[in-house]
Amino acid sequence: MSRKRVEPAAGLEVELLTDTIHSKIGPIVLVTDARAVVALDFADCEARMMELLSRRFEDVALRPRQDPLGASERIEAYLAGDLRALDEIKVDPGGTEFQQTVWLALREIPAGTTRTYAQLAAAIGRPTAPRAVGLANSLNPVALVIPCHRLVGSDATLTGYAGGLERKRWLLRHEGALIS
Repeated sequence: MSRKRVEPAAGLEVELLTDTIHSKIGPIVLVTDARAVVALDFADCEARMMELLSRRFEDVALRPRQDPLGASERIEAYLAGDLRALDEIKVDPGGTEFQQTVWLALREIPAGTTRTYAQLAAAIGRPTAPRAVGLANSLNPVALVIPCHRLVGSDATLTGYAGGLERKRWLLRHEGALIS
């Protein structure tokens, strides 16, 4: 994740590339700039994704492109069972310094494991901030690659997921973190 990002000057249109990946859990919309994935979400959550993009970029033009940056192929490989396929995808989610810290820590949670919000807060040196971690998690613009689905409640129950709890359950089963 890039820590320093020069945002476009006011009034300039930002061209982003987009692709749709078809999966067992529904179509996934991928958005990249010339260097990294800037957004990834399920097609039925596209309004949320566009809202997050509009907060970051004043004016966006989405241009269809097959497999931009090779990211679509890596996501398909992950969905086919290569759980490490997402590890090398470059992301640039924007966000505040705190959000970036949370999102970077999420990427360090190995596939097949989960953490609680409190565990992640402690891991980033903010043990009293599990709610702030939860808020940052909920604003993650790059689902799957920044694996917000790997966070669970303090009693290990599945808690909120923008893509829906059934998808979260599927993803955790897919990774071997849930048995039933």
